[in-house]
Amino acid sequence: MVASLGFPAKGGFSFDLCARNDMLPKKGRRVGGFRKTETTIVGLVFKDSVVLGADTRATEGPIVADKNCEKIRYMAPNIYCCGARTAADTEAVTDMVSSQLQIHHYATGRESRVITTLTLLKSYLFRYQGHVSAALVLGGIDCTGPHLHTVYPHGSTDTLPFVTMGSGPLAAMSVFEAKYKEGLTREQAIQLVSEAICPGIFNDLGSGSNVDVCVITKGKTEYLRNHLLPNPRTYVSSKGYSFAEGQTEVLSTKITPLRPNTEVTVGDAMEE
Repeated sequence: MVASLGFPAKGGFSFDLCARNDMLPKKGRRVGGFRKTETTIVGLVFKDSVVLGADTRATEGPIVADKNCEKIRYMAPNIYCCGARTAADTEAVTDMVSSQLQIHHYATGRESRVITTLTLLKSYLFRYQGHVSAALVLGGIDCTGPHLHTVYPHGSTDTLPFVTMGSGPLAAMSVFEAKYKEGLTREQAIQLVSEAICPGIFNDLGSGSNVDVCVITKGKTEYLRNHLLPNPRTYVSSKGYSFAEGQTEVLSTKITPLRPNTEVTVGDAMEE
């Protein structure tokens, strides 16, 4: 677009396809739809620790693609990140930044800082102006204390004592605003995060299944996989798929004998 006005084209992100997409409906062409994905991710800070939480449902349009996926991603031993929006984008971005943190750790021999992770994430997302669909909740502890941030797909960030993101954040935020207080204990913080995820599971069609919780403390990280199972499958038969002998009729039986034993002659060993 810039080059058409007589100015030389420069490097950077190209918005030519955006102009093309606006032109297609005028030409009678149909523009492909956008796939919307859902999730509920939360985080809070208590004392000198951080608790992250997420549901475990992965959707593919109107289809539930995975009922027990992992949305809490490893960044560094002291830093974890919850991902929402497009699963491929969140996984690619977090894996890329995690590898950069590991290389930096090898080069310096120091523990990764949360602000370093935040800068790498938001700089990458801002570069693509939201076309990389990754909404993140970043939490961790370093030498400066506990930190909790949100990173939006456009690269903007927030720093708050409790945060929610995804498609069910309003229901989760209502729980935080009603029950969050200073001086929470570890058990109270885990309980509050679990309670915040559950309204998203029951009221947001894109969120569901189980609750994962990650507790980050100084020198220790606990990943509580499937901490809560609020939505169990109650219609599954207790007998499973076992069938009693004799239920399937045998129509015919054919026995093929093995070949008769053959003699094996062992020759003399070869001389070295």
